[in-house]
Amino acid sequence: MQRERAYSETYEEALRLAIVAHRRQMRKGSGLPYIVHPVHVSVILLRHGFSTEAAIAGLLHDVVEDQGYDLTEITEQFGPVVMEMVAVLSERKRDASGERRAWTVRKREALARVRTASRDAVAVKAADALHNTRSFLEDLRRDGPEIWRHFNEGPEKQLDYYREIVEVCTERLGSHPLADELADAVTDLAREISRTN
Repeated sequence: MQRERAYSETYEEALRLAIVAHRRQMRKGSGLPYIVHPVHVSVILLRHGFSTEAAIAGLLHDVVEDQGYDLTEITEQFGPVVMEMVAVLSERKRDASGERRAWTVRKREALARVRTASRDAVAVKAADALHNTRSFLEDLRRDGPEIWRHFNEGPEKQLDYYREIVEVCTERLGSHPLADELADAVTDLAREISRTN
């Protein structure tokens, strides 16, 4: 009888890649090492029963967008399924001339991609949004409304964006506990924003 094993060499490879890629990056607001975010996204996915491939995409979801890692390398190392999830979640922050693209344009494109993505890619987006929302909430409770100065947009636009993510994730994931948990987190964030403004 074959025993099920929890250890995954591929997951370890993805974890190492994410740690190295984000080694100099810090989280806005809290100042924690950035790697906390993709690791937590990955853990959320595993705790909700999603595939190892989704958890790996959770680890790698920002390496292209933030660190310029190449999608072809992700395909070679982790396969096309992981690459497709990472591609869906990677925003293009600069235009062809190197100018920064507007936050609202990037977020509108991100939502459009998630609407047509695989169920696992939607779950990665939900886990990403869940951790970001809970991080906003924690930072807001600790430091107050001045946290918004670290971000491209203030609380109202951020909240609108996360509400749209909830809408898309609920459409695509149905009554999955991850979609419900995200909805609860966004409701909690809205309440705290209202309380601190």
